[in-house]
Amino acid sequence: MPKVKTKGGAKKRFKISGSGKIMRKHAFKAHKLGHKSARQKRALRGFSPFSSADNYNIKQALGLK
Repeated sequence: MPKVKTKGGAKKRFKISGSGKIMRKHAFKAHKLGHKSARQKRALRGFSPFSSADNYNIKQALGLK
């Protein structure tokens, strides 16, 4: 069997937590931050887990399935 290739866009955007969850960054944190409140920007920090409905497709893109 040939090696399974990882999708380049997926490996740049997602990471796997220690417990095995697939984590993603929040949207709306890249630019035009001047008019957003500090509270909103704080809430968008860090990573959050994917919905379980998306896990299969993301794992396929990362070459884990």
